Amino acid sequence: MKFDRFTPVFSKDDVAAPADTYDDGSRVACHDGEASRHSEIDHSVKSDMMASSGGKTGGDKIAINCTARPLDEPCAINCNFADQPLQGLSTPVRDFVSSSIAPATKRAYAADLATYAASGRKIPSSPQDIAEFLAEKADVYAVATLQRHLAALAKVHRAIGARDPVKSELVASTMRGIRRTFGVAQRQAKALLRDDLFATLDKLGERPKDVRDRALLLLGFATAMRRSELAALDVADVEFIAKGMFVTIRRSKTDQEAQGRTIAVPFGRTRHCPVTALKDWLELAERREGPIFVYIDKHGNLSSWRISGGGVGHVVKARIAAAGYDPALFSGHSLRAGFATSAAQAGASTYKIRQVTGHRSEASLARYIRDADLFADNAVARML
Repeated sequence: MKFDRFTPVFSKDDVAAPADTYDDGSRVACHDGEASRHSEIDHSVKSDMMASSGGKTGGDKIAINCTARPLDEPCAINCNFADQPLQGLSTPVRDFVSSSIAPATKRAYAADLATYAASGRKIPSSPQDIAEFLAEKADVYAVATLQRHLAALAKVHRAIGARDPVKSELVASTMRGIRRTFGVAQRQAKALLRDDLFATLDKLGERPKDVRDRALLLLGFATAMRRSELAALDVADVEFIAKGMFVTIRRSKTDQEAQGRTIAVPFGRTRHCPVTALKDWLELAERREGPIFVYIDKHGNLSSWRISGGGVGHVVKARIAAAGYDPALFSGHSLRAGFATSAAQAGASTYKIRQVTGHRSEASLARYIRDADLFADNAVARML
């Protein structure tokens, strides 16, 4: 590694977890409490980073191990205080600093900084170093990915008390040029609409994995949850009532401080009811506490391991493929997008849709409603 003042290392949470195995040989990674990062972090980067730290993982939940000393302030990127304690800091302060950034963000920062290190550049960096890095990667990464790299670089410079080169006009102008040259449109997973969801559900049988996946797909669609939120659900987060059920999301991507929110899911009026499907799964799995959705091996044996966010996406792809659709077009996010689009097509107001999705504004919801009303009262139809 080329870093002068710190070394990124992965935590013990990055150890491979068990996985479901489907008939086609595909596997759904699972992890107890944390999402699998198999699709997010290249294994070669991970291996290089582990080797650079002598094979050590840096302790519990250590994503960035800052080794610069002395420091005026504690690093905010979860420093390895256990190995190199900062003078005068109490354990509660160290714990709170460690919790100041979400685990997924720490992992993303670690991977992005590893990519930067692999380019032969060092930290602290000059504005020219970062501008050259952006130019090299402009035709490799999407604009959004480059922006995330900049966020990681800015954070680590602030953490070590160095001047932030990301704020320079040179870096800002380079990014503007990249946006103008390559555009900023992001690839969006295809929405899994209601009829497509039903076609997928109709292919499921009554094996334990089928019962679990039916509940997962229906609950994910009915609540418009992100895959990480769906994976994080515990039995205690669901309350069955006379009209259906309440589902509480304790923490989410846009609610890192765990204010939480509750979604009402009524009984379904069609052959596929999310409330009934979840009850069937909990009864079959005899789940009274702990995670709702757990790993199941190829023999149908249930474990106590929580399915990961990545595993949710894999379930969607595996089941959509079994129904005859192209799995490359879909992801775990297709359930959330599918609910928003299907609800809009059914005439639900955006206010009611946002009550379920949790979007705070019409603008943030708009990109989820995939072409739902482009043909409704179309201006061209009035003329031609």
